[in-house]
Amino acid sequence: MLRFREWRQWGARHYLLIGSPALLIVAIAFAVAISFVKPAPPRTIVLATGRADGAYHHFGLRYQTELARSGITVTLRPTSGAVENVRLLRDPEAGVDVAFVQGGVGAALPGSELVALGSLYFEPMWIFVRRVIDTGDLRALRGRRVAIGPEGSGTRALVYLLLRANGIVEPASTILPLTGLDAVRALRENEIDAAIFVASPASPTVREAVTVPGLALMGIPRAEAYTRLYPFLSRLTLPEGALDLARNIPAREVVLLSPATSLIVRPDFHPALADLLLTTARQIHGQAGVFERPRQFPSPDFTDFPLSPEAQRFHQSGPPLLARFLPFWAATLVDRLKIMLLPLIALSIPMFRILPPTFRWRTRRKIYNWYREVHAADLALCHPQSAEELDRLVAELDRVEDQVRRINIPPAHSESHFHLRLHIDLVRAKVLAARAAVR
Repeated sequence: MLRFREWRQWGARHYLLIGSPALLIVAIAFAVAISFVKPAPPRTIVLATGRADGAYHHFGLRYQTELARSGITVTLRPTSGAVENVRLLRDPEAGVDVAFVQGGVGAALPGSELVALGSLYFEPMWIFVRRVIDTGDLRALRGRRVAIGPEGSGTRALVYLLLRANGIVEPASTILPLTGLDAVRALRENEIDAAIFVASPASPTVREAVTVPGLALMGIPRAEAYTRLYPFLSRLTLPEGALDLARNIPAREVVLLSPATSLIVRPDFHPALADLLLTTARQIHGQAGVFERPRQFPSPDFTDFPLSPEAQRFHQSGPPLLARFLPFWAATLVDRLKIMLLPLIALSIPMFRILPPTFRWRTRRKIYNWYREVHAADLALCHPQSAEELDRLVAELDRVEDQVRRINIPPAHSESHFHLRLHIDLVRAKVLAARAAVR
């Protein structure tokens, strides 16, 4: 029992001696690999929305609730609209990480380095005019009092773009900063001639405007031309009665132009959060609507900002494999550490192949070193020896056997140990026989 304990202690020291260089190599590989590990995603992000009573802010609240389940705190930043959102994203000091941005703002504000995660839903452009105005075309707004929203809003940026394309600029028309229910009130009281909104069909503004007597919803007969000139626009058809079947609103089919709202981020936005936002967008915007097909959104189309690499991969392949089966924190941890597993896997295979033969070689080397002296005694018998020389050989072999007996050898290598002792006995027997013959 004592001998076995000594063997075990010796084996542990021996393995440690052999394994230390391997451990050092692995440690160096880890130190190099850790420099390539992506930083952990932040636990708090700031989302620029829009007016506190608008659709962007409403959706922002839903994102806030959904992302909280994954441990991400979303701080909402109310703004005047999409144009201000883009300006905040461009300003590193503003602290905004992601924003809702209406289609057309990217075309109105060129030169941006921002990228899109995808479009989220259609947000049609509604043009309500008093019935005394010809409702056939945007050019009918020339010289009219038109409410197009406040400075900083995406609606204003888009409408300016389209009005200029039709040759309508101030002072040919009076442009007013009214929006929402304030603009509907102004239409009702004949303070303005037309109001343009970019909103969903469920918007209170749209629902209110369609009930105002004397107002008409202008269609866009040249919608196809607009979509060719401005790819971020889509041609949508509002069916008869789609807003209110009981009152048959609208009373006829109307062709509308529609940008799409997109999620916009800076290029350095964390990839894991980009995947999480797009997964959340699928839950919130993946349902069918008046204009949207089931699972049409989020979409890589209908945006005038370039898609980020993470968004391109997501729209082609879906969420990352780990994110489909693991909670967000676990998926991001494994994704960050997988690069550190590469050196471990790459080095483990050769190490596991090299270490056992190295251990065997070092163990047997402790035995084979004694064969020199045994072999020398055997060679000495090839020549005539005196009795004194033979006595010296016997004493030398006794000393070698005593030293060999004291070697600590793991049980797995005992065979070589006992072979050496048998060979010592064999040569000693030959020396004793030669000495007996001489005497």
